[in-house]
Amino acid sequence: MATGLPRTADAPLYQVVPGWEQLPAGWRHGDVVGVAVDSRDRLFAVTRREARCLVYESDGTFVASFGEGVLTEQVHAVTIDADDALYIVDGGDHTVRKFLPDGQLLMTLGTPGVAAETGYDGQEATSIVRAGPPFNRPTKAAIAPNGDIYVSDGYGNARIHRFTAGGKLIASWGEPGRGPGQFNLPHGVWIADGRVFVADRENDRVQIFSLDGELLAIWDHIQRPTDLCVDGHGLLYVTSLPWRAGVAEFGNPARTYSLPGGVNVLDLDGNLLTRWGSAESCAAGGFVAPHGIAVDSRGDLYVGEVTWTYGVQHGYVPEGCHALQKFSRR
Repeated sequence: MATGLPRTADAPLYQVVPGWEQLPAGWRHGDVVGVAVDSRDRLFAVTRREARCLVYESDGTFVASFGEGVLTEQVHAVTIDADDALYIVDGGDHTVRKFLPDGQLLMTLGTPGVAAETGYDGQEATSIVRAGPPFNRPTKAAIAPNGDIYVSDGYGNARIHRFTAGGKLIASWGEPGRGPGQFNLPHGVWIADGRVFVADRENDRVQIFSLDGELLAIWDHIQRPTDLCVDGHGLLYVTSLPWRAGVAEFGNPARTYSLPGGVNVLDLDGNLLTRWGSAESCAAGGFVAPHGIAVDSRGDLYVGEVTWTYGVQHGYVPEGCHALQKFSRR
């Protein structure tokens, strides 16, 4: 059943909020790899170039930071559970860390610095020859209503791992490939409606599983999905990386045409309700490389981008292009 969106004839569904982020003077972030919103609608944004977690009020006022000296420059994502605990996934040392909102460390999944044996050469996902145990450059965590923790283990593995709330491994599923239930960089995961939604990034699809790992559906109309989240109204938000003409990535052939990155809004049956992006990637409201997404209680969206890694370093955009944007829902 499709879930409708409010529409007006003369205004977009979502409008960018210019100059929202009030980053402290002298601070920087080239990449905002993950975003999550707590019960108070505060935003937690995980960054690279300066690896840390930044905390903002909903109006963009800076509150605090933590994680300096703990998180690596390959930190990848953040999730917040119903009790406002944070799960920060760090691909640089193959861990998932659980924090209190003030930065107190509660639990670590994985052994810091120890990667699972999968054949991964550290560079190309196509080098993975076997599925392995947790973790080899994990990408995202999701929390089920009963507290179970699901982790997408993507860059150096091709698995979803399920843990108890206390960190005991229950089960894993998936293997490298392009067939049903296989993964080519499982990059994001979310639990909603009794199902596990997985952003199977380099297979250009979202795969949906039962909580026990049974494949239920494949949505193959989503371009390079990186992250997912579901709001309280049954709307699924998915970020998409661009395809750039003439550029071959992650074992995929080079595309003939450029396809901008963007944000997709779907219902939980997979119907695409709206999507936006722009070839003018540095313009306000456009996207360089959407990587993380979160929605607050009002339906406003936050999108973090790997602007430095994916844009600046390759010469696609100038330094200073946005890496974190807020969109208000009209």
